[in-house]
Amino acid sequence: MNLRVPAILCAARAHGEHGAVVRLLTEDHGLLAAYVAGARGRELRPVLIPGNRVEAEMRVRGASQLPSARVELTESRGAWLGEPLASAGIGWAVALTAATLPEGHPYPALYAALGALLDAICHAPSARGWARALAAYEALLLREVGYGQAGMPPAEEAWPDLLARLDRQGKAIGNRLLADRARDVMGLRAILLDRLKRIPG
Repeated sequence: MNLRVPAILCAARAHGEHGAVVRLLTEDHGLLAAYVAGARGRELRPVLIPGNRVEAEMRVRGASQLPSARVELTESRGAWLGEPLASAGIGWAVALTAATLPEGHPYPALYAALGALLDAICHAPSARGWARALAAYEALLLREVGYGQAGMPPAEEAWPDLLARLDRQGKAIGNRLLADRARDVMGLRAILLDRLKRIPG
């Protein structure tokens, strides 16, 4: 497999002295894992921020080895990491995606929806402008991986009702998608929901 594709960086974990294993969501190839050499260097640190859009060039080194990747930044989310709500929203959306999707299965609708959600988080004037998109993304993800027909939030749903919807979906995600690793990932969601609930209804 030799690919050059646009991707959303969903996770980056340090590996060895200088590298990182990344998980990238692509439109046509789904979630892909790869090793990035020099990931902790000055040039790549700002590129390998989860939520960033990148152009990834991936090469297979051997049948039993993880592909290697070179990544170039196309859109950064770094400017929003200092904003608590935006940072929590981005962190949850990409962690959920990285933890739940099987590798190598294309989910073009999820790829488009995740990109739109991240754009909304970064450009909406407040969390009220993107919390509905977050609920819709979670519902779509539950549906795409085979856990029923989670309803999409109505356009004019009241804020308390939207928060209640997010609470219900959180239970479904924790019990179904993340049953074996809920503690690791759901902690991010708990932080996000706590911050959303501080917004007056």
